[in-house]
Amino acid sequence: MDIANKVETLMEAMPYLQQYAGKTVVIKYGGNAMINEQLKDAVMHDVVLLRLLGMKPVLSHGGGPGINSMLDKLNIPVQFINGLRYTSEDTMRVVEAVLIGQVNTELVGYLNKLGGRAVGLSGVSGEIYRCHRRSEELGFVGDVDAVNTDAIRAVQDAGFIPVIAPVGTDGQGNTYNINGDTAAGKLASALNAEKLILLTDIEGLCNSIELRDVISYLNVRDVPALKEKGTIAGGMIPKVDCCVQAIEEGVASVHIIDGRKPHSILYEAFTTENLGTTIGTARESFGIKW
Repeated sequence: MDIANKVETLMEAMPYLQQYAGKTVVIKYGGNAMINEQLKDAVMHDVVLLRLLGMKPVLSHGGGPGINSMLDKLNIPVQFINGLRYTSEDTMRVVEAVLIGQVNTELVGYLNKLGGRAVGLSGVSGEIYRCHRRSEELGFVGDVDAVNTDAIRAVQDAGFIPVIAPVGTDGQGNTYNINGDTAAGKLASALNAEKLILLTDIEGLCNSIELRDVISYLNVRDVPALKEKGTIAGGMIPKVDCCVQAIEEGVASVHIIDGRKPHSILYEAFTTENLGTTIGTARESFGIKW
């Protein structure tokens, strides 16, 4: 790319830079983008660049592949109920070890290597995620009652990038596994985020997994019908639910995008390229096959 093209690209990005200057962008990072080193590198560069361009990115990560791998090594059975991981006491110890001790530390180190100045936190830190046990059926799975953003804002105000693991506390010394998408949505709402971006392992919400026909815009009022139809099912249920709740609680824009595409975060933030599924209330759904 010659200098003229670089300048033109920067000029095209100017309206977006003005729109997002000083604003919080919550990025839910998980799935294939966590285990593919090339994609991980692209995501980390995107997050650092957002910070350098004047935004306040918050990285809310998952760690499902790492948890599954460790559970397999320890011969602890893996079970999902309606897209949520059943979490026994033994599983909870593994979740803490992987999410906080391994994944969070690794991501912070990666961002720092790139000059991102990151700080790792778990949802237990400063009681970021105060939660209660969802049900006996799911074990140590937590539902978020409140989000305390004091620790996160202190980190942001000091110029650092918060990296947060989805583990919560009931304030009585018990810890709980929180669905990563749910945690990110609650976090975006509490931080009054301008944008919530969920990186996933598919092009977006599709009418058919086989056909990969993406619903490019989903009006929240069509969500119940798509659940009944089976279009929204399995792990996509908590993902879409968290998006709907974030919109209802004031997050300006919510997007489910393909984390397998390098620099998909930058494409979403700084171009009009139609990536993945945008969820909102601004217009009619587009792309649904009834």
